[in-house]
Amino acid sequence: MSFSFLSHLECSVTGERYDADVVQGLSAVGKPLLARYDLEAARAAVTREDIAGRPPTLWRYHELLPVRSESAIVSQGEGMTPLTPMAKYGASIGIPGLLMKDEGLIPTGTFKARGAAVGISRAAELGVRGVAMPTNGNAGAAWAAYAARADLGTLIAMPVDAPSITRAECVATGAELYLVDGLIGDAGKLINEAVASRDGYQEVSTLKEPYRIEGKKTMGYEIVEQLGWTLPDVILYPAGGGVGLIGIHKAIQEMRELGWVQGPSPRLVAVQAEGCAPIVKAFESGATESVAFPDAHTIAFGITVPKALGDFLVLEAVRETEGTAIAVSDADILAELGAVARAEGTFICPEGAACFVAARQLRESGWISEGERVVVLNTGAGLKYPETVAVDVPTLAKDGHIPAPAA
Repeated sequence: MSFSFLSHLECSVTGERYDADVVQGLSAVGKPLLARYDLEAARAAVTREDIAGRPPTLWRYHELLPVRSESAIVSQGEGMTPLTPMAKYGASIGIPGLLMKDEGLIPTGTFKARGAAVGISRAAELGVRGVAMPTNGNAGAAWAAYAARADLGTLIAMPVDAPSITRAECVATGAELYLVDGLIGDAGKLINEAVASRDGYQEVSTLKEPYRIEGKKTMGYEIVEQLGWTLPDVILYPAGGGVGLIGIHKAIQEMRELGWVQGPSPRLVAVQAEGCAPIVKAFESGATESVAFPDAHTIAFGITVPKALGDFLVLEAVRETEGTAIAVSDADILAELGAVARAEGTFICPEGAACFVAARQLRESGWISEGERVVVLNTGAGLKYPETVAVDVPTLAKDGHIPAPAA
């Protein structure tokens, strides 16, 4: 039996086929390549019941992942994160069926570990010696960790304003790290120039290699499996590069072809911050791709992407599922982060908090109905963003007293 039913790579615009067993970047027209599988053969080879008996990692779906050999897997146990009922908070905003896919509990503390696990595994399998990427922080930290495990070199450039903990993660795992006085696009230009002079290095920027999306799509497989192989009504996702949203849409399409799911697809919601909302602007104007967003800035640093390479794929996914795109304010993000923590005892990341703001606002507008089953992606642990909570509390002398509660 085949470990992977990977067939070929396909240009996301022209449909042209590419060899999946050599290192590939973008297509001839400069667009992302998407991994395609022999789904008919996979359907005959594996069932949902087979998957249920496997270890609780994303590799339980290995037939639909691009790594050819089990021995090539580079893993830290990533995947099968909780799908947690948010009953108290959900009831407070009128969505009692609200669920949170909590990616803060994955290795390296964010969903970026999914793309890193699959991307690094496949890169090593194809003979890549090192990987290079620009990052807003968390992706670089994840790819550096998995590259270290695979004994690959890592070259990373990130904006100087990226979360400081992600710098420490990169340095701790031995990455070659540079800080850039600019945004992720500026870091990308430096990486692109540097890779040309490094033998055996592959640029693994968002969607410039085809396998990060394959790791991210497993969120879609997991959500559906965790719901008893049924589809939710709505999935809200914080969209910077948008790889996870594209991946979830791809996963649902694959599961439909495999005969594993039926019924209408969940309405996909691309959530951005008002300070960086190129995809929202494109969606509202009816455009098929975005325009670079000027002066991008937001507390949700992970979605500070002024122009995403795969923006057209995000917009396709949203429109094909009758979803929407919505921008929320930094003030609302910080307020919702606290509201979720107080109601549910979970410290989420600002990107995840943006999705909770969007869920509340879409419920208020009637776009989400009270009886719908809604999934919010919390893409990372709040502990990675300590600056989002102001700790202004009294300091007592060692011989002091804690005051009695107010009457």
